[in-house]
This record gives sequence, C-alpha cells and structure tokens, in this order.
Amino acid sequence: MTLDDLLKQTSGWLKGTGPHSDIVISSRVRLARNIEKMIFPDWATDPQLESTLAIIEPVVREVDEIKNKGLFLAIKDATNVEKQLMVERHLISRELIAKKEGRAVAINSDESVSIMINEEDHMRIQVLLPGFALEECWNKIENIDNRLEKKLNIAFSVKLGYLTACPTNTGTGMRASAMLHLPALVMTKQINRVVQAIVKLGLTVRGLFGEGTEATGNFFQISNQVSLGRSEHEIIDNITRILNQVFEYEQNARQVLKTKDKSNLEDQVWRAYGILKNAHIISSVETIKLLSNVRLGFDMGLIKGLARETINELFILTQPAHLQKLEAKALTAHQRDVKRAQLIREKIK
Repeated sequence: MTLDDLLKQTSGWLKGTGPHSDIVISSRVRLARNIEKMIFPDWATDPQLESTLAIIEPVVREVDEIKNKGLFLAIKDATNVEKQLMVERHLISRELIAKKEGRAVAINSDESVSIMINEEDHMRIQVLLPGFALEECWNKIENIDNRLEKKLNIAFSVKLGYLTACPTNTGTGMRASAMLHLPALVMTKQINRVVQAIVKLGLTVRGLFGEGTEATGNFFQISNQVSLGRSEHEIIDNITRILNQVFEYEQNARQVLKTKDKSNLEDQVWRAYGILKNAHIISSVETIKLLSNVRLGFDMGLIKGLARETINELFILTQPAHLQKLEAKALTAHQRDVKRAQLIREKIK
C-alpha cells in the first residue's frame, strides 16, 4: 500500500457501522510502549532516535497487519501534504511530524491499525474501529502488543506497570476513547452540563482531532484520564458505563427536538443540506458544522438517499491536505474553498 492508495478507499472507521453508529463515529484504543534502556524521544538526539528506530522497524514490519499489504513510512520521506493527510485521517499525531529524523509510522491496509515510532514514546500503537467497539479494539490491540513484546524488550516495572515518557500514561499505558456526535445535546443547551459531569467522573473531553482541538461540528472525543492503578478492562468498563448514559441523554434530546421543536430542527437540517448541495465556495469550518446537521437529519430519518458512510467520509475528504492531494498540487485557501464545494456537490447530488 502507498499513501496514494489511502485516497482510493474509505477509512474503515468511517464506514458508519457498528453499535450506536448513529452517535459514535469511531472507537480507539492506544497503547504507549517504550524500549528498555533507550532514551525517550523528546530527550534523544537524532542518532539515538535512529538507533531506536533500527530496533523497532524490523519487528513492526513483521506484524501480520503491516506485513500483509500494509505501509511502513519514514516521516522524513513524506511531503508536508502527505504528513498532514495522515493527521487528518487520524493515523498519526501532529507531534510525530514536528520533527523528521528517526520517526516513522506503520499502517495496515484498512487503516484500523497504526503504529507511530518515536513520537512521545518509542511506540504508540493504535486500533481504530467504527461505532462503539472499545472491547473489540482492546482485543485486537492486545494481540498486536503481545506479539511485539515477544520480540522487543519493553520497559516495565512490577510496581508501576509500563514506563512512559508522560507520567499520566504510566501503568497500562492505555488511552481508550470514542468519538461522539452530540448535536441534540448542543441544540438543547445541555452539553455543558453533560461535559462537566463527564470530567468529574475522571474522563477527558477533546475535539474532532484530539488533544488541543475544540469540539467543532458537535464532535466530542471522550477518553480515560487515568492509566495507573486500573486494569485495561476496568478502564474500558468505566468508559462504557459513562458513555452509555451519554448515549441515552443524546437520544432523549433528539426526541425532544423531534416532538417539541420539529420545525426548527427541520429548518436547520434542510438549510444545511441546501447549502452543501448548492454552494460553490465553502470553508472547512462551515463544512463541518453543516455536515453535522445533515448527519443528524439522516440519523433521525429526515433525509433519505444519502449514506452515513458518505457523510462521514466528507468530514475527512474536505480537509485541506486531502483536497491538495486530490488535485496533486498546492492550492490557495480560496482554491481549496472552491474545490471543497465542488467535491461536496459531487458526493451528495
């Protein structure tokens, strides 16, 4: 697989399938792992990073998910557009592309597995699946982790668990998260109360593109905050229990909109659909907000003839790097706005 192949397929996590797929876009489990006696990436010199990469690369290349039609890419070999494209597809972080030397990523064919090398930790292993599937994510990532540990000397303390660059990841080294679409809670002005309750229960709330981003387009990424002192199953069970309540709140809010504020709901949904279907210039920020309303309209049965997968895919394909990759050239902000509108019209006509 090459980076060009990424544009020829829909990322697996955008399929719009799985449990609670009307609310949950995707589920993710990430593990932080480090090599014994090797300096953490943020403190390492370029030669030290290259040494760590030389230890990890041959092992990762032999992981079945990567070996069979996967991609292994050194960050220094990717263009700026290609690096941003992978960030937009949630395959790598902005931190990984901040520096070039000694950094790499491995991605499997359906993009459900990615392994970042020499980001904040020596390895950041990720499994990303559609719908609410944290248990399935854990089963898949545990299998990969076990195979890696058989061939690599992973830094581990009997007292503390897995040793990581950031103390908040020490213990299991695990972050479990779900990307939720909560437009009804936003429209009924209940979202602040719900978010505050989630935070008090020990979870973290972020935006569409993770750490450091705001909840644009009514998307909220919710993950565990504590990794030490709890097992992986305890972390997943805790998140599942809390998110099941959030699902109920969102469903109730949608029912309120449908029964008590239907005209306003329909106006927002169809106004968004009309703009997307006819606009010739549109920004990425406006696109996400309008697609959020269209997705709500689809999930509530107001809009027919569209697929959830198509709507989900547009959230990613309309991002700047994807548009430039499609055109195979650099675009100005205005040119991207024109190309974005054209792409949306083609997809939803």
